[in-house]
Amino acid sequence: METGILFVAIVLAVTILLFISERIRIDLVAILAALSLAWLGVITPIDAISGFASNAVVAIASVMVLGYGIERTGVTSRLANALIRYAGTGERRVTTAVSTTVGLISAFMNNVGAAALFLPATRRIAKQTRIPVSRLMMPMGFAAILGGTVTMIGSGPLIILNDLLRQGQAAPFPLFAVTPIGLSLLVAGVLFFALAGNRILPGKSEGDQSTSVADIWGINQPIRVCSIPPTSHLAGKTRDEAFSKNRYGLDLLAVRAGADITIAPSRWTRFEAGQELACIGPEDGYLQFIRESGCILSHDGNSFLEILDSGGFGFAELVVRPNSSIIGKTPREIMFRKEYSLEPIVHQHGDIENRADFSDMRLTAGDIIVAFGAWDSLKILAGHRDLLLITPPEGVSIRYDKGHLAVLIFAASLILSMAGILLSLALLTGVVAMVLTGVLKIDEAYRAIDWKTVMLLGGLIPLGIAMEKSGAAEMLANGLTGAVGGAHPVFLLFAVALLATGLSLVISNVAATVLLVPLVMLTGFNTGVDPRALALLVAICSQNSFILPTHQVNALLMEPGGYTTSDYLKAGGVMTLIFIAVAVTLIYAMVQLQG
Repeated sequence: METGILFVAIVLAVTILLFISERIRIDLVAILAALSLAWLGVITPIDAISGFASNAVVAIASVMVLGYGIERTGVTSRLANALIRYAGTGERRVTTAVSTTVGLISAFMNNVGAAALFLPATRRIAKQTRIPVSRLMMPMGFAAILGGTVTMIGSGPLIILNDLLRQGQAAPFPLFAVTPIGLSLLVAGVLFFALAGNRILPGKSEGDQSTSVADIWGINQPIRVCSIPPTSHLAGKTRDEAFSKNRYGLDLLAVRAGADITIAPSRWTRFEAGQELACIGPEDGYLQFIRESGCILSHDGNSFLEILDSGGFGFAELVVRPNSSIIGKTPREIMFRKEYSLEPIVHQHGDIENRADFSDMRLTAGDIIVAFGAWDSLKILAGHRDLLLITPPEGVSIRYDKGHLAVLIFAASLILSMAGILLSLALLTGVVAMVLTGVLKIDEAYRAIDWKTVMLLGGLIPLGIAMEKSGAAEMLANGLTGAVGGAHPVFLLFAVALLATGLSLVISNVAATVLLVPLVMLTGFNTGVDPRALALLVAICSQNSFILPTHQVNALLMEPGGYTTSDYLKAGGVMTLIFIAVAVTLIYAMVQLQG
């Protein structure tokens, strides 16, 4: 074995092991792989950093911003609200409507963003129709993943595929080249759950008939205000010492001292005589607190209460993002109140709602926190990397008047790419247009980009270059050719589909695409099967991540839906087989038509 191939094999093996173990963040692993290959002399220094200037990386970042612009102008939320009004109450009809809508939206924006956007809408529909939320969450999530196969900008693997084809001197695919296959996959997924969802999905947690955040979560009690007299034993004590949520069932929303108002006072906040406290909770708990603390009930028309009811404050739902830095930590450890200026009211982990003090409960991906705060504080979370704001609060400025403009700019970007303009140039032009026209602010555009994904792609592209330059891809391709070269082309297609599916379950789907596309193209040249068709099959099947909750969409919905790994094995296993059968059949038909 040549030295270059040996070095690539070692770096590739270590990279995959680190991806699987998750001991180091995957974006850092990718950068380490690129640096290692450069220092080992397998690729040039220019090759090592070429990924960050690639068409694929710029295009993916641009899609994130354009999708956020569509969301920020209320276009997608209007679609979600329309579903709530018109989906009806039948489980099959609701599942079909939600899944189809999410899948079509996911064809043009980030899969995780589409799923996160519809998470609160799905929960509301479940509560209104009394359909178990677990019957809706998984079909919606699977549809978001399937929707990523409908256009060539619907997912990272398909975007990077065209970049890899250009590197290999092959013609890239047009924007809608994959649409017949993607729509077939989406229809198959929607039909699967519409026909068999009630038998294959768990039936967990039904909701009530509420629609607002406060009503849904049962926190629509009035805000009550009291003041601390000099005789109260609270004076001189900290919140941690004197205010027990578990004892009174109350949440302390704010403290006012003169003209100064502190929202979500921290546990170190010291109570003083003359301060006013704003609480929410059951009346009996409030009266017990008044009796035991020596506080004085406020009079009608209290100005503090008027300020809190003025419209600048309210409740919102937050979800812990997959791969968030706060996973495994407690609200106390991250100093939730001090960090976000929000008062946490309710914590939901899977089916379990906790309304007591959850300061010492460890957070997991998909956990929902209902919090009270100022709209200005909640606006900041619209682009936060750890907590995702999943219900636009009333005070957040959704630019509804820019909705038509946002859609027009997005459409114009797609038309430019269809006209032969380089995809990254067309989409980046759309991003700049959204900023210049006021659809987005420049800071919002930066926040909309998932920089972890950008660094992951930039680090992995050199690994693909190294496989080609060292001859490793050719060696693996020869091995695959020897294994299935004499068989019918369908067997080669199934082998490629299974390989891409399996690899995407243990490493990222983008990494699987980068590694396998050069290999299968060489195999295609050796066997006479269209190399571009094999490469397209890899990019499509790298989205076939249903059998385990390893895809970011599945990880996001696992806790809100109350799912276990066995639930994904059961429903995802069948979906995986359907996916492979549809993808291989249609790719084979495409090969036959071209032949």
